[in-house]
Amino acid sequence: MRSMTGYGRGAANAEGRSLLLELKSVNHRFLDLNFRMPRSFAALEDALRSEISARVHRGHIDVFVTYRNERQDRCTVVADTGLAKGYLAALEHLAQETGACGEVRLMDLARFADVLRVEEAEEDGSALRALALQCLSQALDGLCAMREAEGARLRADVEGRLDNVSALVDRVALRAPKVAQDYRERLQKSVEDALAGGEIDLARLTQEVALYSDRINIDEEIARMRSHVGAMRDALKSAEPVGRQMDFIVQEMNREANTMGSKASDIELTSCVVNLKSEIEKIREQVQNIE
Repeated sequence: MRSMTGYGRGAANAEGRSLLLELKSVNHRFLDLNFRMPRSFAALEDALRSEISARVHRGHIDVFVTYRNERQDRCTVVADTGLAKGYLAALEHLAQETGACGEVRLMDLARFADVLRVEEAEEDGSALRALALQCLSQALDGLCAMREAEGARLRADVEGRLDNVSALVDRVALRAPKVAQDYRERLQKSVEDALAGGEIDLARLTQEVALYSDRINIDEEIARMRSHVGAMRDALKSAEPVGRQMDFIVQEMNREANTMGSKASDIELTSCVVNLKSEIEKIREQVQNIE
């Protein structure tokens, strides 16, 4: 089991090129990749996306690429001779019109805007690809390791919560049958007090208790809740991404708890259901972070 939260980084140097690639992931319903890297790496986005999706299935992941090229051939200085001649001609015309004199040195001419400009050489695509994939592999190793470590903590927490849910369901199952009996005793006493010692219609009393028992019966909800707990425990043992499956199960658990709460007419049962819903909500919060 993995969490969807994690961080990984990879760094490499080769032939004057250095690259740092970082991955940062947070919760998301699907796999959502956001790349922040130099334009020279734009052609590699599909390859990087394919490598990431092969190892990560859910989460919003920011991919940061920092690149430095320190090779001697990384750029060239280009002289715009046409522009230089234009500057020179303009200076000669200015001298003629104003009578000013002076020699134009080469360094003076080179200082004029855009006479000299630096152009970056085209990057070696195969070298960039090899460097990027090497760094990505390191970053994915770190990211997955962190997500697995966090996943182990999530599993332990959810297992503890499921134990609490099972204990509460057992208390509900133990208390539920007694509610109808308590109701029968209270109803019988109320009738006896009302009749002041007169004869009680046992058939009518039994019918009322039977109707009440049917209305508050939560045996099916208890059985389904136990089934959902079992399904959650099975999911926790899976090596596959189970976040969506567990999210669905938690919704079903919450539905059963709500039904129990709507049928509960006893203080002890109501208290159990409130605690049950609290535990389920804590499980839901944890499940939101499971891949």
